[in-house]
Amino acid sequence: MEPNHPQQQPTVFVLFGAGGDLSWRLILPALFNLYLDKYLPEQWLLIGVDRQDYDQHSLAQHYREGIQQYSRRGIPDDKTWQSFSQALRYQQADITDPTSYTQLAKALVEQDKTWHGKAERVFYLATPPFLFADIAKGLGEANLAKARQRARIVVEKPLGHDLESFRGINQALNHYFQESQIYRIDHFLGKETVQNILALRFANPIFEPIWNRRYIDHIAITVAETLGVEHRANYYEGAGALRDMVQNHLLQLLCLVAMEPPVVFDAHDLRDRRMDVMHAIRPISAEEVQRYAARGQYGAGWMNGTQVPAYREEKGVAPDSNTETYCALEFHVDNWRWQGVPFYLRTGKRLPVEASEISIRFQDIPHQAFPTSAGLNAQPAQLVIRLQPEEGIVLKFMAKQPGPHLVLRPVEMRFSYQEAFQATSPTAYETLLWDIMKGDATLFTRADQVEAAWRLLMPILEVWEANPATDFPNYRAGTWGPEAAEVLIAHSGRSWLAPTLPEPKGGAPGKSTHHPRSA
Repeated sequence: MEPNHPQQQPTVFVLFGAGGDLSWRLILPALFNLYLDKYLPEQWLLIGVDRQDYDQHSLAQHYREGIQQYSRRGIPDDKTWQSFSQALRYQQADITDPTSYTQLAKALVEQDKTWHGKAERVFYLATPPFLFADIAKGLGEANLAKARQRARIVVEKPLGHDLESFRGINQALNHYFQESQIYRIDHFLGKETVQNILALRFANPIFEPIWNRRYIDHIAITVAETLGVEHRANYYEGAGALRDMVQNHLLQLLCLVAMEPPVVFDAHDLRDRRMDVMHAIRPISAEEVQRYAARGQYGAGWMNGTQVPAYREEKGVAPDSNTETYCALEFHVDNWRWQGVPFYLRTGKRLPVEASEISIRFQDIPHQAFPTSAGLNAQPAQLVIRLQPEEGIVLKFMAKQPGPHLVLRPVEMRFSYQEAFQATSPTAYETLLWDIMKGDATLFTRADQVEAAWRLLMPILEVWEANPATDFPNYRAGTWGPEAAEVLIAHSGRSWLAPTLPEPKGGAPGKSTHHPRSA
């Protein structure tokens, strides 16, 4: 977010799927927080579009309940809420009916007249992806896409189920909207720490010179979840960990870590640099899938003293489901900077801790001058960028333990965003919605990058679908995944870097979690 609030143009935010869970839990709480921080334009209006039986008052009350539960700012007082809710409107509509879009167009024209000027128009599709084409067509045929500089369309993941379905969705969007008008939202890119990857690398001269194959041994990106499938079985059964997390979130993180320095800090150049990484990632052929990709599905186990069921026992899941709830992959980026440096990606449900982080493991020292008894190899030098739950950066290195004997032990230097800035970070959706309204596409994915990600993963998806797993479930809930993931990384003589726990209250140094099979 920017330190000052530049004057914004009048904006109408049209929210399709206004009565849905995404709007209730994430979008409206984010908009309300932007309103409290005075980031929304003075002339601002939200038009909710849905087929549910709401009116303006009942929709506002529904949103207030969601904000009370999910806003980082707590329960809104009556005066503030009344002021905010005055900008909420509702249009009950069937989004497959063309007349719904002509009515919307009339409402937008009338609003421009009221404001005595042409407003920016954001069309946010908080709907299932199979409706994207219908909505794009409706907006296009109602001439709501023609104002190329003022009209923007926002789409949520999943952007297709495979390469072919993504191309279908993209073709439908591009038929009416130009690429510059399409904002493909990935909430991981809105996280403060993700954006600070660029600041860490390119605003500090001490990091970029060693950010290459000469000094880095490997990079591990982990997104671990303690939750199971919860209420998402209908979606997750058709997706799995590879589609749900790797195709978008983890590959985006890989691109940010591996990209070359931009010439200028703008959307066009930054997206080009990320696309360069996608071009350089070595494809995994069908014959190599078993070597470079591992999958798992959680069985019954214990989480925080509570017994939890296996994935196949969850409500809405097929008893013989082949859906993976865990996956691990090894990628190589074939360019001068990263040749020979493996990138390990893993994500899974029902893992021991909730952690999203990027671990950069540096090379071992070239010459062992210390005696073996000093314990130099207790822990390699490592830089950890923590994305959640505690946003920050941890540098792990060796230091001499106080005392008469030469004993080395691993220590940590920690940077916490909350402690350093004494402020709660805006949510990812706040950052991204703000960028959408001011027309900044830096943190959004371009069509060619999404297509490249699907191309990269299609051999893995095809092999896994053609060869159902015979060992599912193959890891217990509360453990770090299947043995196949350990075999994958052990091929190169490495082991998974254990996620870093938040620093305990009271200032005592934090410790890494112990990996059950880590070297």
